[in-house]
Amino acid sequence: MTARVLIVDDIPTNVKLLEARLLAEYFDVATASSGQQAIEICRNENIDIVLLDVMMPEMDGFTCCQILKQDPQTAHIPVVMITALDQPSDRVRGLEAGADDFLTKPVDDVQLLARVKSLVRLKSLSDELRARARTSHQIALEDASGSEYGVRVEQGRILLVDTDRRRAERLESYLRETHEVTILTEPAEAVFQISGGDFELAIVSMSLQGFDPLRICSQIRTVDQTRSIPIILAAEEQDRPQIVKALDLGVNDFIMRPIERHELSARVKTQIRRQRYTVELRESLNSTMAMAVIDELTGLYNRRYFERHLAMVLAKAEEQDRDTALMLLDIDYFKPVNDTYGHDVGDAVLKEFASRLQRNIRGVDLACRFGGEEFVVVMPDTDMRQAQSVAERVRSAIADHGFQVGLERPLNITVSVGLALNEQENDTPESVTKRADMALYRAKRAGRNRVVADAA
Repeated sequence: MTARVLIVDDIPTNVKLLEARLLAEYFDVATASSGQQAIEICRNENIDIVLLDVMMPEMDGFTCCQILKQDPQTAHIPVVMITALDQPSDRVRGLEAGADDFLTKPVDDVQLLARVKSLVRLKSLSDELRARARTSHQIALEDASGSEYGVRVEQGRILLVDTDRRRAERLESYLRETHEVTILTEPAEAVFQISGGDFELAIVSMSLQGFDPLRICSQIRTVDQTRSIPIILAAEEQDRPQIVKALDLGVNDFIMRPIERHELSARVKTQIRRQRYTVELRESLNSTMAMAVIDELTGLYNRRYFERHLAMVLAKAEEQDRDTALMLLDIDYFKPVNDTYGHDVGDAVLKEFASRLQRNIRGVDLACRFGGEEFVVVMPDTDMRQAQSVAERVRSAIADHGFQVGLERPLNITVSVGLALNEQENDTPESVTKRADMALYRAKRAGRNRVVADAA
């Protein structure tokens, strides 16, 4: 995962140390020596995350963070405060200023990199939603790029998972004045409970008796209805190695015991604010999207939308020197399905195919119906290895289980897939699509039911 990281610190030695750590992990790094300079860079350049020192002359980190989060142009950029201050009140002040996390010096390298990667993933998904809203031309630009900082954070619906009821009730007492908290002492039911409970946040204890907390988090992340729910871990000091794994699994945040109520409250507000902002973006996009850009049969975006969106994604990728992958899919032997069983069955196959495709790509990917039995997926910030992995998952999801389409027996359906990257100079949507189409043609010639990557 690539990202452009802005380091803000008035001490050059601190900047150099952080810069060296990040460059070693292949991040792109920008630097600023003051809060005002950081604000200007964020407004004028593409920054994915800010590492912000608190103690600086003229403008401290708290003020700088607050300005960034109140400006719709920069509010979506994650901010991690890094400082020698270690009091709970300092962390709370930073979180209430809008910071996404607060790390104390000296910063553990593994923990820092895990937090950066986790927050960049979240920003990537938010950026993609904002980009889709702009592409639609039905949503005003200011609505699509509005600030999450002004989102209401009261009366959050929280599920608290802990096998120790007394410990859970102590946490619940910290939150119940502002939020609706449900305690679950049977972790095995967590996914079922979240799916049916309209929750906005899960708090999971790392000290579950007889259960692996990371397994619970992983299950939440792999189910359609719950995968977007933010998760906070309540952890002990000895849990730090597992916390790094948890962040890689998609856990959003953690808090260390003994838990200070104001810090917990601030972290909960941050997650609920971001969750509600994302939901608002999705609902706004869905409710105002004109039928002109939606394929009526499958519910996916149509070719017209795809062409506009790909042009914008490729322009951004070229500007930031990032990979974009294109996946072109064609259902194998689809004409005989229509000829043998009729168009009603053919339509049912297309709808089920679209559903499986949507379930097996990533949240940041955009699936569209290209025409007939052809589909296409735009994959931002994706190299060929990642694209092949997703494509193979899709191919397997189609081929491994028959299609239940109202016939006596399930239909066996397969798909051929062609992949291409924006790796040639002056690539256009047409040139990348043509290379993906050529790769798809080779997949068909080689026997179908396979993934072939463009050899450019």
